[in-house]
Amino acid sequence: MTTKRILLIDDEDDIREIAQLSLEMIGGWNVITACCGMEGIETAENEHPDAIMLDVMMPELDGFATFQKLQANQQTKDIPVILLTAKIQSSDRQKFDSLGVSGVIAKPFEPLSLAEEVAQILGWT
Repeated sequence: MTTKRILLIDDEDDIREIAQLSLEMIGGWNVITACCGMEGIETAENEHPDAIMLDVMMPELDGFATFQKLQANQQTKDIPVILLTAKIQSSDRQKFDSLGVSGVIAKPFEPLSLAEEVAQILGWT
């Protein structure tokens, strides 16, 4: 069985570092990181990860615009996307559900349970 690869797109260095450590050490996955939406789209095209974790609130190209571009791209449209967000009210959740993302993880997340949460959302358990 090959090791799953996750692309983590987040503009915050600390979040990328903590999530990467958690997903690699606890989940046993390979994590590729990108610091912004455009870099994330390019990385997704080149690396073809098994899943993408995408921050919603980023400068320039936010998570929603990044997701739309990923969905419009033949090379990346079938990659499951999990949104990372600090905004998790019911109105926000309805918006997220209508997008067709695989799931939503609230920030701040618990590093020790992040890999389990991702595995459950993606059906990797």
